[in-house]
Amino acid sequence: MSRFLPESFDASRPLVLIAGQGTYPILLAERARKSGIPLRLIELGGETASELVSSFPVSERSAVKVGQVGKLLKELKKMKAGYAVMAGQVTPGKLFKGLHPDFKAIRILAGLERKNAETIFGAIGEEIHKTGVHLLDARTFMDEDLAEEGLMVKGKEKIELKHLNHGIEIARENARLDVGQGVVVSRGTVLAVEAFEGTNAMLDRAGNFGAKNCLFIKLSKPNQDTRFDVPVFGLQTLEAMKNAGIGNAVLESDALLLLNKKSVLKKSQNFGIGLQGTAD
Repeated sequence: MSRFLPESFDASRPLVLIAGQGTYPILLAERARKSGIPLRLIELGGETASELVSSFPVSERSAVKVGQVGKLLKELKKMKAGYAVMAGQVTPGKLFKGLHPDFKAIRILAGLERKNAETIFGAIGEEIHKTGVHLLDARTFMDEDLAEEGLMVKGKEKIELKHLNHGIEIARENARLDVGQGVVVSRGTVLAVEAFEGTNAMLDRAGNFGAKNCLFIKLSKPNQDTRFDVPVFGLQTLEAMKNAGIGNAVLESDALLLLNKKSVLKKSQNFGIGLQGTAD
């Protein structure tokens, strides 16, 4: 079914999808269903696509607000979950505005020295584990969408090896510092690094310089917790690259998801944008 499932996986026990934004949770749900696994949904208020919500009977779904950790744990128990998987982004700004922390969440936040997506979701993951629910790798059922090592699509612009190595070095350090996972470089110059605003906003900023031979690189973080944090590349990012005049993307193989991979590869070819996978 998926190489990211644990060896002890029991396909008869319910899997609960905790779904954020976008097509990622939609694709994961489709593939889990094809595997015949009993699937349930926890909708995150204001985040989960209505298309995904409506595909579940009322009896097989529930909704919580972002921050209602105690309620999330109760719903997992009510659904008799054996497993859970988190997929899809939650609006980053909700860490500052629009968060609805319940008593459980307040206790978790109070115990964190650093409050970022990694520490918060990591702590939630530990609470899920304590209930006896196995939180799966978020790449589960998404094997076919992973970036492959080597050339995936040939672009119009050539990538110079020294510029590629420079970009990888900067991206790796940026990811190690937990600032962001993407960078844009041009002929040895760093044009932009990804931070809290996200990938597409960074690409827009990089495009404002009008630089030539721009290269976008996205890597995973060292020791990335893939239960809740998997870097993705999709059609919207391709559009942002095209609008910014960035001709090539280098993506870490087996770590980064190309959402709707066939569509991404086809559109990349149409745009003349090169896609390459690197083992980092």
